[in-house]
Amino acid sequence: MPTKRFDQARPFLTLGLVVAVWLLLPVVLKTFARASFFELTAPVTIAASRIRDLQEFWSLRLHSKSELIEAGRDLARLNSSYEMAVQQNAELRTEIARLENVLRLPSFQEYRYEHARVARRDFSGWWQRIVIRKGRNFGIPVGAPVVFTGGVVGRVSEVHLTTSVVDLISNPGVRLAGVIEGDPLGRPISFQGGVNPTFAPPTGIVEFVPLDIIATPQSPKRLVTSGLGGVFPPGLSLGTITKAELGSDGLFKSGEIKLDERLGSVSEVTVLVPLTPGTD
Repeated sequence: MPTKRFDQARPFLTLGLVVAVWLLLPVVLKTFARASFFELTAPVTIAASRIRDLQEFWSLRLHSKSELIEAGRDLARLNSSYEMAVQQNAELRTEIARLENVLRLPSFQEYRYEHARVARRDFSGWWQRIVIRKGRNFGIPVGAPVVFTGGVVGRVSEVHLTTSVVDLISNPGVRLAGVIEGDPLGRPISFQGGVNPTFAPPTGIVEFVPLDIIATPQSPKRLVTSGLGGVFPPGLSLGTITKAELGSDGLFKSGEIKLDERLGSVSEVTVLVPLTPGTD
């Protein structure tokens, strides 16, 4: 009988021994083991991502010619509008440079744009992150901001040889400063990712909202990056504040912010890599 009980408890004893050994290992060895495991699994992650791209390619080839012609027309319209936006952007950059020279203002931090495909998504109640198919081989640094067409995606938290881990702004561990779009005083507001269930729309938390800011679902306020801290350029969209209520201190409001729903399905992102080393 004792032998039978020991055999039944053996898996739990083995698991407990492994956990105890892991807890007693030095931090350096834990970090090395984790990085090694990530590098070993990276080829599998990248291969699975490329297979999905191939499946999408062949699925598109099954569309009829009329559908492709219609998609081509829509793409031509988008290209025309983008060309106009590029021209306007060049004119605005020229005007900004002229005003900086006249007023002797420092230029904004310059970046180079590194586009990357999303290889894997890792969502849970504790963290929300994605893995992209570029890493040290493309010079991506830890802390680099990541954006897409809807605004801010997040920032790079880990960099490996061929992949990088990006913490989304819906991650509870991500905090940054934002401002209400159009606020003439530019008062900073604290933004933090919220606790987001796996299949729920992404949300965040805002604190230190000025008392005169009124935000409701019917009249939301758009929050953009403030540029404070030197990580994210100013003016990038974070989301819309849908609720702001008086805090316990009575000096500021706090509330909820609705993030872009495409964060959970984005397939292509852009990493802003600082041109000046050491500014990330």
